[in-house]
Amino acid sequence: MAQYPDHLHYTADHEWVSADGRVGITDYAQDSLGDVVFVELPEVGSIIRAGDTVGVIESVKSVSDLYSPASGRVLQVNSALIEKPELINQDPYGEGWIFELEDAELGDVMSAQEYRQKIEGE
Repeated sequence: MAQYPDHLHYTADHEWVSADGRVGITDYAQDSLGDVVFVELPEVGSIIRAGDTVGVIESVKSVSDLYSPASGRVLQVNSALIEKPELINQDPYGEGWIFELEDAELGDVMSAQEYRQKIEGE
């Protein structure tokens, strides 16, 4: 069963963002994609806005754009994903995080409860 930690915020495009600006994709998203084989990461230092396309996630099933759930400057990226993109499937809320924003300003996000309701309606 998919998990949606209560301390995170979620987008309609299935990304999550933590209070400290760390960003990833949801359990629902990684499950829908299937086995992730490649991740294009945003550039460290780049300024992005909530809703911007900041990368690509490629799986055995499809290629999907990665959108930012918040605005800010990219502080760091999870370079472990270059060699092990499957971390997104194995641990989407932990080792599978994708990038971190400095001074993140949240965009249009939902609580875990609101996100669960959205997913259950799909």
